[in-house]
Amino acid sequence: MRNGWLILALIPVIMISSNYAYSQEIGLATFQETAQVIIDKSISQKTTASITLQSTSNQEIRIPSELEQKIRDNSRIKSIIVTNQDQCVLGVTDESCIMINIERNPEDKGIIAIQDSTKEISELYIDEINQAFDTNAKFHSTYIHTGNELNNILETSGAVSGKRMISAVYTMSMEDTSSMYEKLSAILLPKIIRESGGFYNIAKDLSYEENSTMTFSLIPLEIKSLMQLKVSIEYPDKTETIYKVDPLSFFEVDNIKRSDYFSDGFYPLNSIIQVVVLLPDSTYVSNIKGEVIPTQIIDNEKIPLEITKKGWIFDPEEGQKIQGKYIFGQDTSINKNELKFTLGDERFEVEEVDESVIVVTIISIVAIAAAIFYLKGYKR
Repeated sequence: MRNGWLILALIPVIMISSNYAYSQEIGLATFQETAQVIIDKSISQKTTASITLQSTSNQEIRIPSELEQKIRDNSRIKSIIVTNQDQCVLGVTDESCIMINIERNPEDKGIIAIQDSTKEISELYIDEINQAFDTNAKFHSTYIHTGNELNNILETSGAVSGKRMISAVYTMSMEDTSSMYEKLSAILLPKIIRESGGFYNIAKDLSYEENSTMTFSLIPLEIKSLMQLKVSIEYPDKTETIYKVDPLSFFEVDNIKRSDYFSDGFYPLNSIIQVVVLLPDSTYVSNIKGEVIPTQIIDNEKIPLEITKKGWIFDPEEGQKIQGKYIFGQDTSINKNELKFTLGDERFEVEEVDESVIVVTIISIVAIAAAIFYLKGYKR
C-alpha cells in the first residue's frame, strides 16, 4: 500500500519546502476513504450521504486476480456493479442486482442485436462473479441507458449509466444493507482494514439505517481496476430547506475519525470529506465554521498551498454547482462544528498568502475527492 500510486491521481508530484519546521514525508496510498454529501436541489431534489472505501490494490479490496484480469481484457466492459439499490434499472423491483455494464458495439444494428451482443459477453463472466461474491444472480434483462444529464453535471464519464452503455442485469433475492455489507466486507476487505475503524465504522453503522443501500463497483482501467465499496442513504424530504450545511448530521455522528490503517505515515489526501451542492440558481458559500486552506490556481484547479493543516478547499465556491473538499492535515479526527457552512449570506474571503513561503505542487484533489461514484459514473 505504502509505495502504491493513487490511481485517481495518475502522476502525483509532491514537493514540500524546507520552511516547514514540522515537515514530514507525504505519502499517497492506494486505499482511500471518502465521506460524501450531495445536496441536489436541481434535479432529484434529494440529499445523498455516502461512505466510499476504494482501492486499486487486490490486497486491500480482494477480487480474484484471474477474474479482474479477465474483465480488463475485454475493452467493452466498463464496470461491474453489485447492489441492493431498489430498481437498479427500470423493470427491477424488490431484488438485488449484479450489473455488467458494456459499451455498445456500433456494428450492432437494432435493439435485438444490441441485447444479444450484451448478453453474450455478460454470460462469459457471471458464473465467476457469482462465485467471487457468494451470490446466485440469474439473468433478468438488458437495459439500454439513454440519458447523460447527471453525468454531465457531476462531470463523470458514464462508466455506469452513460449514453452508450448497455447493462446486462442479473437479479437475486433482495438482501438488507447491513447483512449484505457485512458479508461483502468480510469477503473483500482484509482484517487489518476492518479493524482499523475510521470511515469503515461509519459505513457499517449507516448500513443499519432502514433506507440505506450498498453498492460495490469494479471499474477496469488500463493496468489496474478501481474497486469501490459504498454505503449510501437518501434524505428526500430535507433538501429544499437546506441552507446551513452540517455534513456529519447526515451520518448521525458528532465527529469523524480517519482509519488507523494510515497511522504509520502521513497520508493527508487519502481521507477526504466532500460536499457537492447542485442548485437551480446561483449562490455562494459563507459563514464557514472551520478553516479554509489557502490555494493557488494550477491548470484551472484550486490547489492547496499547505496540506499539513486541516481545512476546506471550495472549488467552485459560487454558482449553480458548489463543491467543497475537507482534508484532515495532521489531525486524525474532525468535529462536526468544524465542517459547517452556509449557502448564501456573509460571503467569506481568503487572505492572500506569500507563495514563496510554501511551495507545494500536488495532484488536483478534485480528482481525488470526487467520490465519483454516485451510481452514475466515474471521472477518469
